[in-house]
Amino acid sequence: MNYFHPLMHNNFNKSDMIEVIKLLRAKKKILTQSKKVKEFESAWSKWLGVKYSVFVNSGSSANLLSINILKILKKKGEVIVPTLTWVSDISSVIQNNLKPVFVDINPKNLCMSEDGIIAKINKKTIAVFLSHIQGFNGLSTRLINYLKKKKIMLIEDVCESHGATFKNKKLGTYGIMSNFSFYYAHHMSTIEGGMICTNNKKIYQLAKVLRSHGMSREIGDTNLQNKIAKKYKNLSSKFIFLYPAYNFRNNEISATIGLNQLKFLNKNNEIRKKNLITFLQNLDEKKFRVNFDLIGNCNYAFPLILKKASFANRKKLEDTLNFKKIEFRRGNAGGGNQLRQPYLKNYVKNINLKKFKEVDHIHFFGYYIGNYPSLRSTKIIKICRMLNLIDLV
Repeated sequence: MNYFHPLMHNNFNKSDMIEVIKLLRAKKKILTQSKKVKEFESAWSKWLGVKYSVFVNSGSSANLLSINILKILKKKGEVIVPTLTWVSDISSVIQNNLKPVFVDINPKNLCMSEDGIIAKINKKTIAVFLSHIQGFNGLSTRLINYLKKKKIMLIEDVCESHGATFKNKKLGTYGIMSNFSFYYAHHMSTIEGGMICTNNKKIYQLAKVLRSHGMSREIGDTNLQNKIAKKYKNLSSKFIFLYPAYNFRNNEISATIGLNQLKFLNKNNEIRKKNLITFLQNLDEKKFRVNFDLIGNCNYAFPLILKKASFANRKKLEDTLNFKKIEFRRGNAGGGNQLRQPYLKNYVKNINLKKFKEVDHIHFFGYYIGNYPSLRSTKIIKICRMLNLIDLV
């Protein structure tokens, strides 16, 4: 079906394909994880401003490995998680036998409420897994200082917010770990892919080991690998499996695309930011929410949120979007309120949904539509005019 306004235009350009063709035509080539992966990891670390990055096969895999590392370091406890996020943020906590504790959102940035996080922290809390939703910053000085004071780990999910900042420093550099996604529709893409980032050497080594079946030879530290080999003399040094881990490695083709897309990321992000401002300035503030905190924002997709909680208005809006062939997703991130999803029914009991009013509004009356670098301001204004004409009561 040809959409008037799709969620995403083709995220790959001619130069991406040229670089892939060069790789495939090379006389000596390895297409599984090799030199290009390491090169991309290094380039990404430099762009983000961290010491270490580990390229994996998806953002969801990055989430799972991060929480697996948390489990190894902390053993057990509670992890404070968003109600508005992608499913893998929550499932990774459950799959590691840790307890998710949910927090409502701040309507100004769609991220976890700062007050809600602080209120839920107790002696069992070992980490806060904070998602920066749709390019919005979810951090504050107060929250960062409080977590440091309580010695609680911060893990950032930046999968939808490449290039967004807090105090002019990129998101993904504040937590002890951070995760990125290079899925097709995100700020940049490697077809499928994700990245775990950290300044902590031990976490970096664990991420590499867990990515590759738990093998000690992936550590990258000869002295440490030799100590492990001496400890397990009855095993081949090439096949010592330290943890029951995964195969989440990525490949040279994806890394090659990532290296090329990274060249254009800053420029494309500036266009995305301008597009969001144009969108919000031209929407009718009587019908739609436009009062977001845009400081540090690097938009992933336009938030289209009905101001009034009205199912009649929702039907009018969706009917118009469908008729005009404007592709949309209800719920803004991950289908809305995760507490309403069936996968949680055996893990979360006695939840009072009335205490999660903000995320529930997004669940029923929030949407996103496409924002991308090739989108012209004239088209954005045209879409806004069409939305403003909808007869909402």
